[in-house]
Amino acid sequence: MLRALRAALACALITLAVAGTACPARAAGGNYVIDGGTPIQQEEVRSALSASAFPWSIVPRQVQIHIGAGFTTESTTGQIWIDANLLDMGSFSWGLVQHEYAHQVDFQLLNDATRSALTRVLGGGAWCWGAGPDLDHAEYGCERLASTLAWSYWQSPDNALRPRGQGDESAALTPARFKALLGALLKAESATDQLATIGSFVGRAPAVTTSPAVTSAPATARRTAAATGTRTPARRA
Repeated sequence: MLRALRAALACALITLAVAGTACPARAAGGNYVIDGGTPIQQEEVRSALSASAFPWSIVPRQVQIHIGAGFTTESTTGQIWIDANLLDMGSFSWGLVQHEYAHQVDFQLLNDATRSALTRVLGGGAWCWGAGPDLDHAEYGCERLASTLAWSYWQSPDNALRPRGQGDESAALTPARFKALLGALLKAESATDQLATIGSFVGRAPAVTTSPAVTSAPATARRTAAATGTRTPARRA
């Protein structure tokens, strides 16, 4: 049953990138519960996830979303913390909420070998926090994955992660190429198949041609102002 759901949802991802692909009915929504915050703040979280075309229900484990004033907006496996003050900014917060849920795709559906290969594809210097010397936010593959997913599936002027330049972490790949790659990855049934998918993708054309260290100032400033905090190896922002 889980394999069938993953195949259906991954096919939905590919359909969004490749016209004419035949797939079962698309599922979305996500399996999550929210605690804390006001009813309005909780509704901002639901609106953020609903605005995205990404089928969040592909994440198999239920996600606990915690809202609180002064929280560092970050994620661990099955857990997301969101600053209530960020949600008070309305639709500006939606891309960042999507970014945190995108980390759950990494946590629950990828493996270490795939992450290592994706680091090169997405232009990162390391996969994530704690993997070596401290890097800038945009130089981590896990952050580039989350931001590129958030932008690719909600390409709105209101998205705080909208790229301003080729080096922005949300511009790791064009939306069409990212959707094609992610859909194929999540449709793969094993770690070996995921690696083969990445190898085929890179073989067709270079994935990243710009330096990941160059991040445009406006995007960085907006991202930092909206959600900052201490990073630890166990948590991703």
